[in-house]
Parts: sequence; structure tokens; C-alpha cells
Amino acid sequence: MNESRLAELDAALPGLARKIRVLDAIAWPDGIEDHFLAEWRAGRPTLPKVELAPRDHSADIEALEGLAHQCDTGHPAGAFLAATARSYACAGRMLGAIGTSDFTHYSARLYQRPDHYYERQKMTPLDAARFFLDTTDALLDSRRIPATDANIPAEDFATWMRAEVDAFFGPGEVRVVLDPDLASKAIAGATRIRLRASARFSELDKAQLLQHEAFVHVGTALNGRAQKHLTSLALGAPRTTLTQEGIAMLAELLTGSIDIQRLRRVALRVVAVQQALDGADFIDVFKGFLEAGQSEEESFRSTQRVFRGADVRGGGAFTKDACYVIGMLGVHTLLRVAVRDNRPELLRQLFAGRMTTGDVVTLAPLFESGWLQQPRFVPPWAADLRRLAAALAFSAFVGRIKLDVVDLERFVELEEE
Repeated sequence: MNESRLAELDAALPGLARKIRVLDAIAWPDGIEDHFLAEWRAGRPTLPKVELAPRDHSADIEALEGLAHQCDTGHPAGAFLAATARSYACAGRMLGAIGTSDFTHYSARLYQRPDHYYERQKMTPLDAARFFLDTTDALLDSRRIPATDANIPAEDFATWMRAEVDAFFGPGEVRVVLDPDLASKAIAGATRIRLRASARFSELDKAQLLQHEAFVHVGTALNGRAQKHLTSLALGAPRTTLTQEGIAMLAELLTGSIDIQRLRRVALRVVAVQQALDGADFIDVFKGFLEAGQSEEESFRSTQRVFRGADVRGGGAFTKDACYVIGMLGVHTLLRVAVRDNRPELLRQLFAGRMTTGDVVTLAPLFESGWLQQPRFVPPWAADLRRLAAALAFSAFVGRIKLDVVDLERFVELEEE
């Protein structure tokens, strides 16, 4: 592909992509949570009344498809640009279908569905989520695991996080701000991490959010921005969400930052998305989160995440919350295969920008030639390939052990033998 033409297309894509703002378009207006919970507590549960207007992105979609058509997909960078442009075009179509069944159709194309069946693995992400829940149910019921106290005000938490991100990225490079309208506890952009102003955080949240939001989401965005030849690697394209959330979840796991309640919240959201797809309405899903032990406020926000842009009467969903489990399994498998196949360089290159697991493989020759730059910001857990490779090599083997044929009494029997 002609270098100058590639540079032109790379420079043009961010301007088109910025017009497709998914989370802004499907955010719920203020006051809905308060009204719903007031009715719920009064014994009059009613479906939330949400009126979101579809966004007309027809001109943007046409421009994005036109850009994709101009890309030489025989070149790894050209293929990346084309796929990224079409990803935004798909998101534009999704926003044009807010409130309809097509919204769910396009959402599933971007983020997959919990019941997507992986033929070679003989499993679905829903299977994994249910396994996590079933495995942890007994642990919680035994009362041997203490509850997590969320007693840190958002302002205090922000002060702590500012010091941590300054130490990693450099003073003032990344801002940490409070946002009163945020649905999630935290969300990261390229140079800013937003925390929900009304939230209270726990000590466990510290390592989890630092690894997830700062070291992964911010780090990959800044590394992408630093690329000289493919700055579109900084874009948070919908097609990269699966891998981004997968890396972030794996970071929590490998650093010991994830706790049982966090794992269960992620798994519950996967189950909730499937319930909505199967016809459960907002109240049904809300009850499911309540029964799982979440507070009324957190249950509302968890359910809201599922129904953003979809019909609260059920039958559809914003499927993004399935990404966390799907992505974690996918990234973990990629890293294990890279170690098995003696491709350790892929582990580091995964952080060079926001990309999919497939991009990591197809763009590898451009890193080898020096056309793409190696990442500057790599989380500590991934920076030392010696330790990471050892953990992944062990993981690759231990996955072959069949736990369904072993119980605790078997350890006694083995000694007697």
C-alpha cells in the first residue's frame, strides 16, 4: 500500500470515528434511577420509562465505508484501518436502531452474545459465567470469606489514584476526575480516568482499577498515540473492546487484584445479558441482581447497563457486558499459544495500541521491521516476560488436569497407595 495514501487514511479515520459516540448515545437521562427505586420500595414496581432517540449516522457510515473501501487490505495496516472503519460503521448502524431489535443485532456483531458457541472449545461464554457463579456460591454460603467494605469516598480514592498514575505515566500526563453522572464506578480514556462521584470504594478497588483502567486502557491508548505510522491504534474502536476488556480482566487475575465479588459481578452481568436476550424484562433482571446479593442501587445500575439502547420490556440487550468473560478467555488463550509457539514478543506487542487478538498476529511483521513501535507503557505484570511466560506455561499444562475425576478423598488414597 502506498505509504502516503496509508498516512492520509490513518489521519482521516479518527475524525470520522469521533462522531460515533456509543456510550453517550445510549446513556439514560437523570432521575430514572430515583423514580424506579421509589416505586420499587413502595411496592409498585414499574418498568423505567426511557426515551432515547435513534442517532442518524447515515452520512458518517457512508464516509467510513468509503474509507474502508480505499484501504489495501493486503497490507496489514490497511486491513487494520478497513476493519476499524467498518467497526465504527456498524456501531453507527446500531445507534440508528436504538430501541429496536436491530440494535441487539448490531450489538452482537460488535461484542458477541453470551450464548455464542465456540465449536472447537465446545463451550459458550455463558457456560464460563455460570461455572464461576456455581464455583463461588458455596464459598460465599460458607461465610468463610469476609465481606468487602466500600468505605473510601470518591475524592479520597481519586487523590490516591492520581499519585499512582503520576508515578507510572509521569506527572500530569493522566488526569483523574470525578463525574456525578457516570453509570460505572470508573471509566478510562486516553488521558483521563473518570470516577463516579457518588461511589464509595474499597481497598480491593485500588489494585483492580489501577490495573484495569490505568495500566491497560490508558496505557494502550497512549502507546497507540505514540505510533508514528498508525496513530489509529489509539482509537477505542468497538471491534477492540473484546480484547481490551480481556486484557484488563486478565491483568486483575494475574496480579491478584480481582476478588470473589468482582468475579461474580462480571459473571452475573453475562447471565443477565442472556436473560434479557431470552425475554426477561428490566424488573426480572433487576430482581436477579438483588437475589445475588447486590444492593438496590447497584442492582439498578447493573440492569441499566444491560438495557442501554434496548427495549426494557425484554428480548434485546446491549451485549457489551459479555465482553469481559469472552475477552479474558480469548486473551489468556492467545498468550498461552504465543508461549507454546515460542512467540513471546506478542505478549509485549499486545500493549502497543488498542487492537484485537487477531491484529496482534497480523501486525507482528510491522513490529519486527520497526515500522510499528514497541510499547512504552507496559504493566509490571507483563513487562517481565520471564515471570509471565512461566505462569502461562504452567497454566497451559494445568488446564489439562481433569478436576471432575478428583475429590478431596483421592489425596488420602494416593498416599496410601
